Amino acid sequence: MINLIPLIFEHMLIVAVATVISTALGVVLGVIAYWTRHVDVIIMWISETIQTIPSLALLAMLMILFGLGNTTIIVGLILYALLPIVRNTYTGLVGIPAHIKDAARGMGMSKLQRLTKVELPLSFPLIFSGIKIAVVNSLSIAVMGVLIGAGGLGYPIYRGVQTRNLSRILSGAIPVVLMALIFDYVMSKIEQRLIKRA
Repeated sequence: MINLIPLIFEHMLIVAVATVISTALGVVLGVIAYWTRHVDVIIMWISETIQTIPSLALLAMLMILFGLGNTTIIVGLILYALLPIVRNTYTGLVGIPAHIKDAARGMGMSKLQRLTKVELPLSFPLIFSGIKIAVVNSLSIAVMGVLIGAGGLGYPIYRGVQTRNLSRILSGAIPVVLMALIFDYVMSKIEQRLIKRA
């Protein structure tokens, strides 16, 4: 029997590390796209292009650079998580009503102050929605990590496929599905509260 507890924690740790890094990177890229004319098209195009690359092909390319192990799957998850976070950050900032921006400017706020004190807080519900999408997607994509030597719940699924053992496949698949459903539900509730507060 495979002890699933360490695998579940390792799976969640991989997703958590990737989410933290992708959130920081995605918000920064979203702000750059918002602040800099014409750069937004380039940033969005790159993010969308990465999203279209099949996961196995992307992981194979990353494996050449980072080798086998958790680092490769984490980098892959970061790249896949960028699009919803970058897009929602950019959309949220662009969608702030002009009169609010004018009021902040009229109060003497600098560009950075307007961003940190007015624009990002108002955009946060939409940014959080992007993070939720990234987390739920990452939980499922992380299963592919077993193919490049990473840990997590992909291992019992892969071993089950190799041995044609349905119970072993389900022992890895069911926790992944449950985690995705739980995270989606909890984060959706938080998102609704953020929208009401905003």
